[in-house]
Amino acid sequence: MADFDLITVEVAYALPHKQKIISLLVEPGTTALQAVERSGIVKYFPEINIPTAKLGIFGESLGSKSASHVLHAGDRVEIYRPLLVDPKDARRKRAAKSADVGD
Repeated sequence: MADFDLITVEVAYALPHKQKIISLLVEPGTTALQAVERSGIVKYFPEINIPTAKLGIFGESLGSKSASHVLHAGDRVEIYRPLLVDPKDARRKRAAKSADVGD
């Protein structure tokens, strides 16, 4: 396949102290999961378990469609980390803390 048949996509992963965006050329019809596998991002973040990783495109979760979602030119595939704290618990703690400060 000639280079002009390829599309450019990005694969992104971020930790609080380290982020990486890898730009790569892929064939039309490439899925989000295939792009992550081809990106080589696990060289930088070996803790990523690609088959079970939660993926999204520009902040929109793909859910169970990672293996079937076909990418378009310019898409950014994001690899999401698991939440360490339940958002509801975190909100409750912040509210309690601000209530204590206000007293």
